[in-house]
Amino acid sequence: MATTRVSSFFCPSLYITIPLPISLSTSPAKKEQDGGDDKKQPQKKKVKELKILDSKTSQNLSIFLGSFRLPYEEIKNAILEVNEKILSESMAQNLVKQLPAPEQLSVLGEMKDEYDDLAEAEQFGVVMSSVKRLMPRLQAILFKLQFEEQLNNIKPDVVSVTAACEELRQSETFSKLLQIILLVGNFMNSGSRNGKAFGFSVSYLCKLRDTKSADLKQTLLHFLADVCQEQYPEIMSFPDELIHVEKASRVSAETIQKNLELMGRQIKNLEKDLETFPPPQNDKDLFAEKMSSFVISAHEQYEKLDLMHKNMEKQYTDLGDYFVFDPKKISVEEFFGDLNTFKNMFQQAVKENQKRKETEEKIKRAKLAKEKAEKEKEEKLKRNQLLDINAEDDETGIMDGLLEALQSGAAFRRKRGPRQAANHRRAGHAVTNILAKELMQEDTPSSSKLPAKKKSDEKEEAKLEGAESLEELLEVAPSRSN
Repeated sequence: MATTRVSSFFCPSLYITIPLPISLSTSPAKKEQDGGDDKKQPQKKKVKELKILDSKTSQNLSIFLGSFRLPYEEIKNAILEVNEKILSESMAQNLVKQLPAPEQLSVLGEMKDEYDDLAEAEQFGVVMSSVKRLMPRLQAILFKLQFEEQLNNIKPDVVSVTAACEELRQSETFSKLLQIILLVGNFMNSGSRNGKAFGFSVSYLCKLRDTKSADLKQTLLHFLADVCQEQYPEIMSFPDELIHVEKASRVSAETIQKNLELMGRQIKNLEKDLETFPPPQNDKDLFAEKMSSFVISAHEQYEKLDLMHKNMEKQYTDLGDYFVFDPKKISVEEFFGDLNTFKNMFQQAVKENQKRKETEEKIKRAKLAKEKAEKEKEEKLKRNQLLDINAEDDETGIMDGLLEALQSGAAFRRKRGPRQAANHRRAGHAVTNILAKELMQEDTPSSSKLPAKKKSDEKEEAKLEGAESLEELLEVAPSRSN
């Protein structure tokens, strides 16, 4: 039961005693509350002072350990077993870079008893110090992990340069193209000191585009591409015969030489280390066993690659003799770079020529279409004018044609069909009537003679109407005129 304290209040008329709980007093409660808060607050981790390593090395090593999050013993066993599943290339690189110096590791190895008092990075150093020849192991493992990549970086470059040299020597189309270029160059330089040249440097191929025509619309390269396309179409396939030139243009022979020398030194160093390497320190130490088998395989592959490199150098030297240049002064990258640039420029010139011809053809077709339209317009205008003239002279033209036919005798020689004969008979009647009327008007001197000759005239008109041709009409006409 809670204890209470009695407080007294004085009143003029009444004296009352009231019991009060102790909880009203605040000072003991505050102490209990403060004590409870101290228990709830987490205790700060005490930072351990570095004893051997400097702050920068410790910080870098702590970052490395935090990124991989593996127990120290597991990392140690992966190094002893050469376990490539755990010990990746990235981890091996960081270990080689971040591990303390051998002297510091040896000092840390003597501090095993103080392991719990050491900082995290120094604890890792204590565990790693138990591995014999730690740094040579890590370097050998890193070389093993990177060997395949180094091999794949060198071998394709050697193959590309070798193949490019063989393609240039065997390409007949490219040789013929060089002959045409030399011929054109001698023709343009005839009469000067550069005329009658026996050859030219490969670097001048890229300068063909600098020589331009008088109207500045074409270059010498465009002209050569046009000539080859029209007269020597087989030359147009020379880019297909130089497939590896582009890859060879990106190869540095100096870099290949340095990488091969580095690979050879690393293999020799590994062989020497294995000869003097101490026996396995425990059952998990498989370093000597695995690395011995690796170094044998690596040495064989290196010798093959070295032979391929020597063959590449010989091919390039022979190419220098073939094209008459000094391989020591002109590098592989420079020589094949010029060839690749010329090949691309030639193909571009062919495309530009094709585009220019298509444009000219379009202009020509448009011009011909315009001329044709104008000619048709003029002919249509002339036809309209002739129709107008014929419409005006229609009547006079018919009479002129008839008179011309009578004068030439064509009207008497032409054979007529039944319908045509009837038509001409009716026309003859009309002509007879007209001539009769005119003759009657001429032959009637006075009105007294008209009745006397009326009957005879009617008989003659009947004869005239019965005439079937102009011959009969002419035979009848004289008797009437008499």
